[in-house]
Amino acid sequence: MASEGQGKTVDLTTLSAQQLSDVKSQLEQELEHLSQSFQKLRAAQQKFKECIVTVEKTLKPENKGKATLVPLTSSLYVPGVLEDVETVIVDVGTGYFVEKKPKEAVAFYENKVNTLQKNLADLETIVNGKMGNLRVVEDILRQKVMSSAPNVA
Repeated sequence: MASEGQGKTVDLTTLSAQQLSDVKSQLEQELEHLSQSFQKLRAAQQKFKECIVTVEKTLKPENKGKATLVPLTSSLYVPGVLEDVETVIVDVGTGYFVEKKPKEAVAFYENKVNTLQKNLADLETIVNGKMGNLRVVEDILRQKVMSSAPNVA
């Protein structure tokens, strides 16, 4: 197994059961962190997809002047009227907002969705590699424990 952070290769069969147990724990912690990151990226991607749907459904000429609910937070909405269907304010990150045409906003969000999809695919590859490493460590640890156990006849 190669240690990705340091670039070294370690022969797992030369490690003690305690060392293997420590490696196993470290891999489990890394997998937990990566899984949480995967879920957060997936949630962000879903929010961007929802933004696309909202822009496409809401910013139509026939909706001008219609009553709507404006989100102030994720759970607090206030009544409002849709006055401008030609532009939308887009949060581009780190507290910056940009005015865009609806098609530009959709393209911006689609780019975000595609970028996150690539990141998710890369992260999935890493997770699968770590899971493979974990299975190898568990197998070798199991063999060491079984070989060190006294044989009962």
